[in-house]
Amino acid sequence: MADDERAETLADLGEFTVIDRLVEGRVHPPNVLVGPGDDAAVVAAPDGRVVVSTDMLVEGRHFRLDWSTPHDVGRKAIAQNAADIEAMGGAATSFVVGFGAPGATLGADAEALSDGLWAEANTFGASIVGGDLVASPQWVISVTVLGDLDGRPAVLLSGARPGDTVAVVGDLGRSAAGYALLHNGITDFAELRRRHLVPAVPYGQGRVAADAGATAMTDVSDGLLADLRHVADASAVGIDLSRNALGADRDAVAAAAAATGEDPWSLVLGGGEDHALVATFPAAVPEGWREIGVVVEGPPRVLVDGAEWTGQGGWRSF
Repeated sequence: MADDERAETLADLGEFTVIDRLVEGRVHPPNVLVGPGDDAAVVAAPDGRVVVSTDMLVEGRHFRLDWSTPHDVGRKAIAQNAADIEAMGGAATSFVVGFGAPGATLGADAEALSDGLWAEANTFGASIVGGDLVASPQWVISVTVLGDLDGRPAVLLSGARPGDTVAVVGDLGRSAAGYALLHNGITDFAELRRRHLVPAVPYGQGRVAADAGATAMTDVSDGLLADLRHVADASAVGIDLSRNALGADRDAVAAAAAATGEDPWSLVLGGGEDHALVATFPAAVPEGWREIGVVVEGPPRVLVDGAEWTGQGGWRSF
């Protein structure tokens, strides 16, 4: 891209020129029957059902452009939405993205955002099938994801039963540790800082859990305790976690916690945005999953080593 093109803003280019640049040359998977360019996309639904979720990222609340590149923001937007489909036992197939930004935003930054969206979606064979572009005082990315269950029943929050094993796949506490490092201006621990900017979703493991008979499942977006509390409430059960079983996660963030003055257990139990998957199983857990607790009789609550947790409980939107 020439220097003069890189300096062009969204206001200089206009909505339709920007959209044309964002969709030019993109290749869609076979399930996309009509892609961007018409009044709406057409996407095949071989299962006869469509799993749908939506989420928003707001600049200054969910990301900072002095920390993240536009490419990072794009990847994060796709990852956190795809994780919701994984948590239902499905696979994300296509995305619709709305992007709001000031007119002074560089066109090159919008293209880098689009490249990040596509890069993350392509890791599991999905694509961006449409969206919208509007003027906004700050960056806002709104994503709607469509997913496929491939004939499986959806894994809900409400199916956990006493005696089930609680297990997780993916890492815990890394994103929260990365946030603490970035917030404190600490440039060590590059991998942890990176994990806050771009989550490492265990793609494909939602279907693995469903095939293994998972009775309930969610992704860790707001924090392990907070998200498991949704399972406990919906299933009318208690959940008892073992810190011993979570020791590897605690050890992985301990040095960063010490450097930032954080409690490592609060990062592991209360930190969100890792988008690991946590599920309950009536029998053996799948390969690659870690047993971290057990489902017990109600009332609905989440315990840690048999006791109420008094530390950080997780993310709140307001």
